[in-house]
Parts: sequence; C-alpha cells; structure tokens
Amino acid sequence: MAKKSRNRSTSASAPAAGEVGPRQPCPCGSGKRYKACHGAAGGAAPTFVARPFEGMPSECDVIALRELVPAATAPLTLEDGDRTVRLATLLPGAAPAMVRESGDVWLGLQVQHAYGNPARDLGAVLELALATEEPGIVGLLSAPGEGPTLQDLITDTSLDITVHDGFEYWIDDIPERDAGMEAALEQANGGVMPTTRLTSVEAAYWTSVGTKEHLRWVMPHPEDALLDALARLHAAGRDSVAEGSRFVGMFRAHGLLAPVWDLPLGTGAEVLEEPAARFAAALEEALAGEELTAAERSARAGLANRQVTIR
Repeated sequence: MAKKSRNRSTSASAPAAGEVGPRQPCPCGSGKRYKACHGAAGGAAPTFVARPFEGMPSECDVIALRELVPAATAPLTLEDGDRTVRLATLLPGAAPAMVRESGDVWLGLQVQHAYGNPARDLGAVLELALATEEPGIVGLLSAPGEGPTLQDLITDTSLDITVHDGFEYWIDDIPERDAGMEAALEQANGGVMPTTRLTSVEAAYWTSVGTKEHLRWVMPHPEDALLDALARLHAAGRDSVAEGSRFVGMFRAHGLLAPVWDLPLGTGAEVLEEPAARFAAALEEALAGEELTAAERSARAGLANRQVTIR
C-alpha cells in the first residue's frame, strides 16, 4: 500500500505575509496554537493587533517597560479628568490596576491576561479604575471588546520615566509598614536585575544579569528598513556600542524590534551614552542607504535568524 505523501501544497495552506498559520503559536502570548486560541472558529473573538501602541510618542519605552524592564514608573496625564494615574511595569500580584486609598490609580503593564490588543486592555482597565474611588484591585476577566485604547485616554506627551532599583514604589504611599509588607517586598526585589535607561537616546536600557551585561534598545523603525540598516552597519563593522560589545540579535515585541548587545562585565551604563548617540546617528545614515550589497544581504540573512518574538 502506497504511503501518503507528507508533502503538501503550500499555495492553499501557507499563511500570507503578516498572517499567522493555524499551527503557529498564537501571537497573543497565551502559549497555545493559533487555531486553538484566537484562530478558533467561533472561539476567542479578540483581534490580534500587531502594533498596539503605534502613535504614542513613548511607544518604544512603553514596549520596553512592558517586556524588558523590571521596575519603573511614569505619571500619566488624562485627556479628560484630573485623577492622578501612575503607569508601572509591575504591580503586586501582577494586578492590572489598583485604586489606592488616596484615590490615585496605578496601572500595570506586566499582567497575566492577553486579549490580543494590550493597548485596548490597558484602556479598559483604566476606565474601570477611573469609574470607582473604592480602594482595591481592578482587572479584566474577559476580553474588553471595542473601545478606547490607552493612548486614546491620555495626553499626547512623552513619558517621564523613573527606573527603580526595586519595587519600593509598591508601598511608597503607605506611611506605616508592617513586617509582612517588608518581607514581601524583599522577596520581590530578589528577582530585580539592575537596569538603567540611557539619556542620550530613546528607549535604550542597560541591564546586568550577574554574569553578563546587556544593552537592549527598542527602535521605532519599520522592521524591514531597520534590518537593512543594521545589516549595512554590521557588514561595515560599525555595529558596536562600546569597546568589547557584541551585537547578538533582536527581540521582536508589539510590532517593533529591540536590538541587543552583549557587553563586557563592568561596562555599566554611563560609558554607553556617547557611543549610543554615535550609533543612532550612524543608523539614521544607514536607513537612507540604497540597495544592499552581496555582503550586506548575507549580513541581513544572519540578523533575521537572530530574532526572538516575546509577544
């Protein structure tokens, strides 16, 4: 009996550019295959948005705070209303939002739910939190449906970001702290990697993981154009950001790329400021380049194979 061929025609089954195949991981981050999650017939209805924070002046920093930075906060100014709102990388218990005793609202970026459009999720949570002054946790139990995104609810300004050494901001509005609070805080702080945001360029973060140091830099450019530019710099030997640094690859998150460099131990953040600014200028030149050379095409192929999608 002849065996059935394992080869299948790709013309009818292969996903088109930008689409997700049924057996691929769902882009929402659930860990399920697309066909069992947002691609299920009559199932998960939320639509996956490839670049949810597009249009925000601080889009790259929001992505970094959601995916790469352990502990940071930034005040938000509402488009309508005068409540004090604080954006945070992580809140206690990964809460989506908290209304504090003062009535202030804290909004968390690093959460457990994933409904396809994190900007809409944040907008829905923020609306729920603003609708009450009762202290407590505010969250989403199901997909929020159509409605305003985070960027619809706040003013069109860049974020004033503070990177913290730990999660002390969790209790900085509590005058009297008991031993339980301090113990929980100490445990949470044990997993925080030292991180510093560079000031000479946007959305670039130095971090130490103990045995290594890294620079992780979320960039706003379209993926294809950025890959071309990075390939030009790599082929020319101009992709270093400090003495002894090594460009090792990229994260892909929420529609943008975040190039990553390994740094020699002891580099620190301060010495990266000037080289990072020079690299940014060189990158702008490379973005305006013409057709890639053979060497640059080879470099681009290598870079494309060093991408990791984290959302």
